[in-house]
Amino acid sequence: MTHSGAGIASLLAEHGLRPSRALGQNFVADPNTVRRIARLAGIGPGSSVVEFGAGLGSLTLALAETGARVVAVELDRHLLPVLRSVVEPVGVEVVEADAMVLDVAGLLGDRGGGSWSLVANLPYNLATPLVLRTLVEVPAIDRLLFMVQREVGERMAAKVGDAAYGSVSVRVAYFARSSVVGKVPASVFIPRPRVESVLVRMERRDEPAVPLDLVSYERLAAVVKAGFGQRRKMLRSSLAGVVGPEAFARAGIRPEARAEELTVEEWGRLAQ
Repeated sequence: MTHSGAGIASLLAEHGLRPSRALGQNFVADPNTVRRIARLAGIGPGSSVVEFGAGLGSLTLALAETGARVVAVELDRHLLPVLRSVVEPVGVEVVEADAMVLDVAGLLGDRGGGSWSLVANLPYNLATPLVLRTLVEVPAIDRLLFMVQREVGERMAAKVGDAAYGSVSVRVAYFARSSVVGKVPASVFIPRPRVESVLVRMERRDEPAVPLDLVSYERLAAVVKAGFGQRRKMLRSSLAGVVGPEAFARAGIRPEARAEELTVEEWGRLAQ
């Protein structure tokens, strides 16, 4: 059974807790929402799931309901005793750690390897670095379904031609195919956030969009960041000193083009 709004309020009051602004805590207080997330994640018996920022266990319980193996990561030492009391009885493993520095690949490898899903309600201020770190460092995680601020989610999933398309969009696309698969109203959170939220789904590519023998992710990321750092300028100006003038002809890219016009594959050719 997952938490209702009254259940969240009761847990907080019983243990003298308040959501931490510093940690970006907004607890989901709607059983339908967390079950919808679990369903969209496509998990079930036999699945292995890691959750970052489990909080009071609202989403964790919904994930466990599917029959999946769940590892819940939580940093807040004040919440941990409550989280453990809620989710460990249903078979969830709780790990006390900061997901931004945790050796996630090692953690999952120690638990039998195989493929994993990341399902989470991510802190809005950490969502982008957490997702990119996961894509870069944890190849065992091949599917992601997470809740995030609408503008951040749209940037991650944007394609060429979308208003939100930018540096993050390209760097995510190097590793994964992404889409926004739903909206989440502010009314389901405690406390209620001042921003809109969306659900983003990512599926890791079998191989990066740009072959590793052509260009590394680090090189691609450096070129993309430089190009979008001055996105109103033509690429020949924004990339001066980053790629040589002859690179445009070799890559088949117009020097007069602007950053938002290039696909991840075109960025790869230019970075090469």
